[in-house]
Amino acid sequence: MVSQQDIQRINELYRKSKAEGLTKAEEAEQKKLRKAYIAAFRNNLRGTLDSIKIQNPDGSMIDVKARHDEKMAKKAQEELEEAKKNGN
Repeated sequence: MVSQQDIQRINELYRKSKAEGLTKAEEAEQKKLRKAYIAAFRNNLRGTLDSIKIQNPDGSMIDVKARHDEKMAKKAQEELEEAKKNGN
């Protein structure tokens, strides 16, 4: 998880880079902080997307992640069968 201090430091380094430039150490720090921020953002988004459920008009619930995984497995199986049929 990225702390508020890390976000403030990212912004501080950004402003400094625009105003006067960064040293090599500051550039490395900025890159490391940005990478951590993006990883935390992606993990948070993935958690949100994985927990989405859709309610059908009949009241039943569909787990979007499970449905997606089923579709991907079916697609992979079809591609494998197609490759076998074509002799690949």
